[in-house]
Amino acid sequence: MLGQIEISKRQAEIADLVQLAGFASVEELAERFDVTTQTIRRDVNKLCELGVLRRTHGGVEPPAPASNIHYSTRQILNLPEKQLIAKLVAGHVDNNQSLAFSIGTTPEIVMQALTGHDRLAVFTNNLNVAFSASGNPSFQVTITGGRLRHGDRDVLGSAAQAFFANYKVDIGIFGVAGVDEDGTLLDFHEDEVAARQSILANCRKSYLVLDHSKFGRSAHVRGGHLADVDAIFTDRPVPAGYLAALEGANTEVFVADEGSGA
Repeated sequence: MLGQIEISKRQAEIADLVQLAGFASVEELAERFDVTTQTIRRDVNKLCELGVLRRTHGGVEPPAPASNIHYSTRQILNLPEKQLIAKLVAGHVDNNQSLAFSIGTTPEIVMQALTGHDRLAVFTNNLNVAFSASGNPSFQVTITGGRLRHGDRDVLGSAAQAFFANYKVDIGIFGVAGVDEDGTLLDFHEDEVAARQSILANCRKSYLVLDHSKFGRSAHVRGGHLADVDAIFTDRPVPAGYLAALEGANTEVFVADEGSGA
């Protein structure tokens, strides 16, 4: 994985646990993992240095939600769940198809799951996706030009929007930063929304890929709705409130741990 940082399995589990619970003390974590508080402090210190968590009185909590955390640290969070989603998506892609990929860690992991396919045409503004796709010599990989965002290794702005508008692909694959309970899709930057919407407007089928943590996650830029996409791929059943936002829509929901559509 391009840019993947090395952490232990326990550190990844700590990160996921704190993200889900919102807070954990060093003592609670030591008891849960049956290790010393000194060991947990070393784990927590590394995760805080990476920006995955932040220290607070008596323990650790997720970072402030005002902006997204670094791409390489997002690769850590919910990785097994994202891999399950990617495997499920791969079963809904045929050889010889054309695909547009947006930014984000889940689309990147989907691309990794597709490297066993044959003769895919991949269009992307995400260098992590392009790097993964380039490992298969049968793939045709096309990337946009423009200014590179160093942390995320992607290109945004008018160049990316125009790039996706140049093609009509079989499948568009994209993620989001969060989903509001009314079904509104949320991101952290207007250009992220614009690029995603350009993919949506220029694909025959649209696949939204997101793990369970994105439901209810806050981000401040609105752009689209769950009902706009053809299929949602996630790792847990969609909460009832969000399913209500899909009433009357033709959107299919595929849950990785069930392996079937709902």
